Amino acid sequence: MAIKIEKKITGYNVVKPEDKLAASAVAAPVVSKEPPMAEVIQMHESVERPETLVGSTFKIKSPLFEHALYVTINDIVLNIGTPHELRRPFEIFINSKNMDHFQWIVALTRILSAVFRKGGDVTFIVEELKAVFDPRGGYFKSGGIYMPSIVAEIGAVIEQHMKNIGLIHDPDIDDATRKLIADKRAAYESAGAKKNSDVSAAGSTSETESSDFPPGATLCAKCNTRALVLMDGCQTCLNCGYSKCG
Repeated sequence: MAIKIEKKITGYNVVKPEDKLAASAVAAPVVSKEPPMAEVIQMHESVERPETLVGSTFKIKSPLFEHALYVTINDIVLNIGTPHELRRPFEIFINSKNMDHFQWIVALTRILSAVFRKGGDVTFIVEELKAVFDPRGGYFKSGGIYMPSIVAEIGAVIEQHMKNIGLIHDPDIDDATRKLIADKRAAYESAGAKKNSDVSAAGSTSETESSDFPPGATLCAKCNTRALVLMDGCQTCLNCGYSKCG
């Protein structure tokens, strides 16, 4: 193919095949294209309160209050009617005849409800509330479980509700540990039967009424339950299996 040169020739040079390859290699980086940018789409679903919510109401009877507290936790059902259906806490209400602590109770319920509606992992609330201690001292609730404050018991109620809806799962205790706990409890109750009967005859029955564990049990540092007994020179918890001897 003939090429017509219309301009004046000022010089010439013989172009070799390797020169063409070198020129293309040098020229390639110069022709730069902007890397393709990913289109970021912010996805957001505005969840409004439905007309009807499902929930549960728990009763808290504390010696620190003259009247009981009634804690109601309502849940929102996500992905209803699908295999991915979930229940998540949406709001909380606390009601009582006792108006002495009305101010901080209302503030607490509003903050907790706001955290629930925010979404995400809200299980951290349980540990935060259960770590609140009353400077006047705590108390034992039914079953021999120690509560350091009324706020801690509200946290325990929220924890129980989250377990009921599957948001929190209890650590599984293997069959060997369960059998060990049952054997320890049976042996302890058998050995202390006479002593317990003597204590009951003397009129000291308050401990047996408030605890599901033997009267001689002390507070376990792991599960805060009055279920720690001394057997064979070793402190063993009849509730969670904790042992100071490992």
